[in-house]
Amino acid sequence: MQMHIWDVYWGLRVEQCPCDVHFVEWLEEQGVTDRRIYHFGTGGHHYVGIRCNEPELNNTVLGITASPKEYDAFVKLAIENPTITKTYSAYFGDIYTSNARLLPRFDIVTLFHSCEFRSEKNDAYGALTDLEVMQLFTDQTDAGGHIVFYTGSFAYETARPVIAEWAKSRPVEEVGSFKTLRIFRKLG
Repeated sequence: MQMHIWDVYWGLRVEQCPCDVHFVEWLEEQGVTDRRIYHFGTGGHHYVGIRCNEPELNNTVLGITASPKEYDAFVKLAIENPTITKTYSAYFGDIYTSNARLLPRFDIVTLFHSCEFRSEKNDAYGALTDLEVMQLFTDQTDAGGHIVFYTGSFAYETARPVIAEWAKSRPVEEVGSFKTLRIFRKLG
């Protein structure tokens, strides 16, 4: 049995997958600064972590990737720009094995890649479901914080009913959208 990994490197391809760019644009438009962000799917570009490091945003980002190549890109980024690690860290792992005891609290959670990656391969080691991941990260989000989904995902139609079930199971309200993003707020 081995971990289910994503054995590719995803560069910044805005025309195919603009979610990270749209997320940073949303942060800028809303004036969101000094927040703790969890980012599901760093990409090899690490765009969210790099941009949130800029002084005008000054957000901290903890990102996860299941791609060894994307994690290697983070290591290279950190070596070449050690100050980025003051606000950005990425780790290699399967989000479906996340454990609340290992996670800090967050103000914003991006779940852009919900329902894209989970398969029977994850079942072999007792991994969480997409619904359980959504619930876990909502529980780790402080009241007033945001949980953000990507409507342009190839798996969004699969994710839509899971999101609906999640929204009934946790104290959240949908507060709007921004370009390709669907935005919820956690209630008190």
